[in-house]
Amino acid sequence: MDADKGIGAPDGALVLEDGSVFPGRFFGERRRARGEVVFTTSMYGYPEYLTDPSYRGQILVVTHPLVGNYGVPKPLMKDGILQNFESERVQVEALVVSQCTNGKRWDSEMRLSGFLKRDLVPGLEGVDTRTLVKKIRNKGVLYGTVVDIEEAKRAPKIVNEYESADYSKFTQVKHITVHNKGGIKVGVLDFGIKHGILSYLVDSGFEVARFPPDTPVEKILEYNPAGLVISNGPGNPKLLDRHVKSVRSFLEYRLPILGVCLGHQLLSMAMDKQVTKMSYGHRGVNRGVVDTSTGACYITTHNHGYGIHESEFREGEWKPWFRSLDDDYIEGCYHESLPAISVQFHPESRPGVDDTRWVFQKFKKMCTES
Repeated sequence: MDADKGIGAPDGALVLEDGSVFPGRFFGERRRARGEVVFTTSMYGYPEYLTDPSYRGQILVVTHPLVGNYGVPKPLMKDGILQNFESERVQVEALVVSQCTNGKRWDSEMRLSGFLKRDLVPGLEGVDTRTLVKKIRNKGVLYGTVVDIEEAKRAPKIVNEYESADYSKFTQVKHITVHNKGGIKVGVLDFGIKHGILSYLVDSGFEVARFPPDTPVEKILEYNPAGLVISNGPGNPKLLDRHVKSVRSFLEYRLPILGVCLGHQLLSMAMDKQVTKMSYGHRGVNRGVVDTSTGACYITTHNHGYGIHESEFREGEWKPWFRSLDDDYIEGCYHESLPAISVQFHPESRPGVDDTRWVFQKFKKMCTES
């Protein structure tokens, strides 16, 4: 690891919608960017979380003080699936860190700054991330803009656009795409699926067909899938009512379904549960959940700013499966009579620990026994 000796005078800043200004220095691409400002507690895994499509539309703040220690590896592809990234590009609108280091490892292709620059994504270092994260925890997520330091002094007007924008249109698959032909057929309603999820579906023996979310239900059923995965993705799930109607149709066909992250929210909405905006969400690789059926606890990977509160589960057949150990949000559900399960966390855990990869095997059993 080759850390910079000094960051130097600020030449950029993050300006929040409440008027707060957090100065820093540009790295990566020097340009203006805007988005919802969120934070992650992950201490490692930046090649994966920076390419996670669920971060589209967001400026990511990293709580760990040094980021970039081991560089960025060369992409490894297998059957059209990236093995060490979650998508083909950096998805965050901007990255904010205390210090960007010039780390490089034996398998590194470039450094973090070059990785951002390749995809025209700005970074800010030298920012007081501790104060910034404390503000987010106290006030909730805020919209912000990364600007030149001179523009920051002019107090630019900031309009929060996150809640009204459908970011999944930027991350969803554009054409039907099939991986691992010859396995157990499973369809994916793809809002921006992480390649780690694709990888573990393939490793579980599935042929995976990714469908754009607006694909008619009948066309997906013509594929004759043994089950359906509703993927993760970015943005406000309340903007996706038309897709909730599709999910209800699949439930009527009694097709085995696994919802992940955004998919968990859409399945819950199909069950008439209300999804709410969280104050600052869950983002990191060390979030504890408890399995309500066994009492077992698991460490899981999260990236979500919306959730279903446990108060939504007073009645109905859509039951809590996992609960958060930190607050009152439900982290997974199951249906009492339909073959449908969901998890708010990311069971493939890339990055993270592999406590809950067995969820894919549970889904496989549902598909082969239906």
